Amino acid sequence: MPEYVMSLATAAVILSAIFVPREIKNKAVIACACAALPEGGRAYIREALFNLPETDVISESAGLSAQRQTEISDERSGDAAETPKDILKLMEDAKKSSADDKKDGSIKPWTYGKSSATSIFGNVLVRNATDTKAINIEKVLKEGTDLKIKDKSKPSVLIYHTHTTEGFELLDRDWYAADKSSRTADSSRNIVRVGKEIAKELEAAGFNVIHDETVHDLKYSGAYDRSRETVRKHLEKHPEIQVTIDVHRDAIQENDGTKIKPISEIGGKKSAQVMIITGAQEGTVKDFQNWESNLRFALGLQKSCEDMSPGLMRPVFFCQRKYNMDMTKYSLLVEVGSEANTLEEAAYAGRLFGRGLAALLEKHVSA
Repeated sequence: MPEYVMSLATAAVILSAIFVPREIKNKAVIACACAALPEGGRAYIREALFNLPETDVISESAGLSAQRQTEISDERSGDAAETPKDILKLMEDAKKSSADDKKDGSIKPWTYGKSSATSIFGNVLVRNATDTKAINIEKVLKEGTDLKIKDKSKPSVLIYHTHTTEGFELLDRDWYAADKSSRTADSSRNIVRVGKEIAKELEAAGFNVIHDETVHDLKYSGAYDRSRETVRKHLEKHPEIQVTIDVHRDAIQENDGTKIKPISEIGGKKSAQVMIITGAQEGTVKDFQNWESNLRFALGLQKSCEDMSPGLMRPVFFCQRKYNMDMTKYSLLVEVGSEANTLEEAAYAGRLFGRGLAALLEKHVSA
């Protein structure tokens, strides 16, 4: 596995030490990790790619009707590994339209595990990139979280997307065509589609979820400011919301153009791997009083997901960042796969992650 460095020159030194598996430390790589590039990066130089009106699409499951419960049950019926019909249709269409695609670069699968972690306790792995914060995973897990959900019928979870147009491959192949953009405003095939899978699993477990599909990244600069305003509006309208999840996908590329896709086989099916990002107040990061609560929630969620779906999770990325995670005591950013993963792999990961999150939340429902 390659060593990582940020694609932004100013961040190269910082992240070159963050994602380096211990067994390989000689190969330079450019990693364009969107969540770790709050205001720049190669993937967003092409911001003029989109010429779209601002959109504000919100799916709210407040007071789920019997009809909606039935719809959710039908959508969720069968094994989690079953590919949704709409995604199968996208794959079929892509096969027909890709006959003339040119092989411009390779896609390399990689499974992240213990070699990418700095701290390990059981099946909970953490990559600590902070300067001053030591972490004792066992102690943090024992401390647990004081999250309490008093009424599942009221909104308790907000899912949103700062980088709403992050997209995926449609076909599972070991190469990519450079003229096929990894970003799309089509919510049926970008990160919003993955968010829907997460929301669906939470709804099926009886939780009231708001999934906000607002496009925040028509221009890269200011995307986090715009998504912060989206979160603020929801918290004002629904103060009972406690958990906020900013769902992204990663982008990892070697300096020869090879794209890396985080992958694991779960239940006999390929799944994208998921990385939880949680921040700390130190250095230039100020006014982040909830960071320790977020960390406890992050590690609890990591364990819940790994207990249910071993291999699903990349090590938790514990870093000197805030990313709007200061807005509640249980706010996280997650990266579902990378631009090299297929939508099918990412959607499957979303379902598995959603089930892990639902299982954790259920433990904190007040009687």
